Amino acid sequence: MGVSFDKIDGAALLKFDIQPAANAVSEADRAAKLRDPGFGRVFTDHMAIVRYNQTDGWHGARVESRANFPLDPAAAVLHYAQEIFEGLKAYVREDGGVNLFRPDANARRFRNSADRMAMAPLPEPVFIEAVEQLVRIDSAWIPGGEGSLYLRPFMIASEIFLGVKPSAEYIFAVIASPVGSYFKGGPAPVSIWVSENYTRAAIGGTGAVKCGGNYAASLRAQAEASDHGCDQVVFLDAVERRYIEELGGMNIFFVFEDGSLLTPPLGTILPGITRDSIIALAKDKGTQVREEAYTLDQWRADAASGKLKEAFACGTAAVISPIGQVRSASGDFTINGGTAGPVTMGLRKQLVDIQYGRAPDPHNWIRKVL
Repeated sequence: MGVSFDKIDGAALLKFDIQPAANAVSEADRAAKLRDPGFGRVFTDHMAIVRYNQTDGWHGARVESRANFPLDPAAAVLHYAQEIFEGLKAYVREDGGVNLFRPDANARRFRNSADRMAMAPLPEPVFIEAVEQLVRIDSAWIPGGEGSLYLRPFMIASEIFLGVKPSAEYIFAVIASPVGSYFKGGPAPVSIWVSENYTRAAIGGTGAVKCGGNYAASLRAQAEASDHGCDQVVFLDAVERRYIEELGGMNIFFVFEDGSLLTPPLGTILPGITRDSIIALAKDKGTQVREEAYTLDQWRADAASGKLKEAFACGTAAVISPIGQVRSASGDFTINGGTAGPVTMGLRKQLVDIQYGRAPDPHNWIRKVL
């Protein structure tokens, strides 16, 4: 069945109706919540919301008090999982202003995800405006220091029906959660469990899409990793079960003795924005970056010989996490003696300094909201 969405591009002209929350958290209560917000447990006062139907297109853009919105038990998202999301952050600069990091890249990926999931594509200017408006009204919720405001744009299918077809109605919303430093005391090397029983994605599937189903399918493998005392799980390819793909929610890089970097190629993995930024920063320094297939056997052999010096995972939440130990049913091995390496930590510092406005922004990635 074909999918047709009308009145899409006109939504770029939407103006958001700003309605400040009448029941906003008091300054004292907000300060208490910000002392140790953790990750994804505390939420700000407001949310942005836009709705879509085939008669009106995208309409009703609002920023309003964060609250539940009603869903009929037959809403399409509850039965057929038409749902996509994004993750990005707002950062406080030393001068008190606020930065967003590459929201245009998130907006573009969100639109690509919608296309793959047969959902109404949200115009990129509407995505960015929704994020910016929410950050402006809830800027007091951004923690100081190495904290940030984690932003979660998402879209769900809301049409009421039980037939298997693309929904004709959608809700797009953005919520925000203040988060502290991901690592207390600095980034510590993580341990990785190699999943040989479960795969994350196959060619032609939704591996490159940021949809909830991909993450739900990874949870059993993550539980297996926890059962083996590991922090994270890494998946192998679905065809030969040999090639490293990505972690449950992060991309992966390998650093070699000649200074070069290798990361698995796109196709069945998520095109991470942090991943793309690391590639660009490394190339700025003249570092060779290869996007090539890399097997578990190669990883083990290169770690043993010393050819592989470092490995790290990357994503929005943690930015860069050094990998110290790899465990699997076929044997364990360590990388760089289980410690964080200089290339990993250097790239992490460079990227974080750009995000907070402490370093030059050679690629114009920063969008100043305030």
